[in-house]
Amino acid sequence: MVPGQGNVPMSEAVLALALLSAAIWLYLILFRGGFWRARSEPLAPEPVNLPDVVAVVPARDEAETIADTIGSLLRQAYRGRFDIVLVDDHSSDGTAEIARRAAGESPRLHVVPARALPAGWSGKLWAVSEGLAAAERLSPGARYVLMTDADIVHAPDSLLRLVARGEAHGLDLVSLMVRLRCTSWAERAFVPAFVFFFAMLYPFAWVRRGDRATAAAAGGCMLVRRSALDRIGGIEAIRGQLIDDCALATAIKGSGGAIWLDLADDTVSLRRYERAADVWAMIARSAFTQLRYSSTLLVVAALGMLTTFLAPPVLALLGTGAAASLGALAWLAMAAAYLPMLRYYGAALWWAPLLPLIALFYLGATLDSARQHWLGRGGRWKGRDQSRLVAGSGR
Repeated sequence: MVPGQGNVPMSEAVLALALLSAAIWLYLILFRGGFWRARSEPLAPEPVNLPDVVAVVPARDEAETIADTIGSLLRQAYRGRFDIVLVDDHSSDGTAEIARRAAGESPRLHVVPARALPAGWSGKLWAVSEGLAAAERLSPGARYVLMTDADIVHAPDSLLRLVARGEAHGLDLVSLMVRLRCTSWAERAFVPAFVFFFAMLYPFAWVRRGDRATAAAAGGCMLVRRSALDRIGGIEAIRGQLIDDCALATAIKGSGGAIWLDLADDTVSLRRYERAADVWAMIARSAFTQLRYSSTLLVVAALGMLTTFLAPPVLALLGTGAAASLGALAWLAMAAAYLPMLRYYGAALWWAPLLPLIALFYLGATLDSARQHWLGRGGRWKGRDQSRLVAGSGR
């Protein structure tokens, strides 16, 4: 054997990995719908005649945030009719009463209690269904339904912008990825990456295009045309989905509807993630659901994350020759692609080269999501085991 010959196959494998990582980032930056740009589209012109809109807000134990959410909805600068239906989803913390106090004497807020959760429904979607039924009685002529969460504070002109977009482009679904809270160290470390990874998976530009199958929405803020809901068979068509926003977008786009997804400028989430463990739990709650509970997809996703995010810095720091150069180039491309999202969130730019470690955290939470599912503890949210609800009922 020629000395050193045994190392040739390993060197070739390392070089191949470096080439693959660099090629992945070349593709992502140039051909993945510009997902990394982190900018919102220009506003649409205000329509002359504003249609009726009704908001549906499902709320389960949201005492901390519900007053701010309801207050922001009541302050909407919208000249058309706008009613608000709050669905109290068996709260135990006085959510409904706090909402009533926040509304004062306003006749626009209607609080309805959700009935017991039936089999086959996720908790949130059943509450939305209850709210839609109430909305039909209160405002049968509403052209749009604003589906929003109970921890979202809407900018005063948010509804007007959404309706203007929907009317100008004939859209069936207009959704905003609201600005998530980014205050604690855990939020600064992991929240911008959450939106970055979401946009990588569902490039917003592709979501908007009718010739692309890519469909996604952000459940915190979705303006849905009533006729589009009717066309897909109502919210019942996705009743068992845990990632309900993307399921709704897929159903509407699949039925021939036009959808839109964008970043919000000043509509924000109040949901707190004070510790890394809070972010971990948020990811683990639905990550394996995103992979359709498939062990094969889990392995593919893990290998993809390692090749895309971890291999570049490892090659750059430990490799030699061309492999190290390609690893450094891929790492640099990764950090550069992350910078716009960090700027959008006002986070320190030195987080950019640390994206591989952040991705490793997300991978760990994804693997834990699978572990929890296999142990029968997946999808837990506010006292409900969401992963089991499609098989039976719960409160």
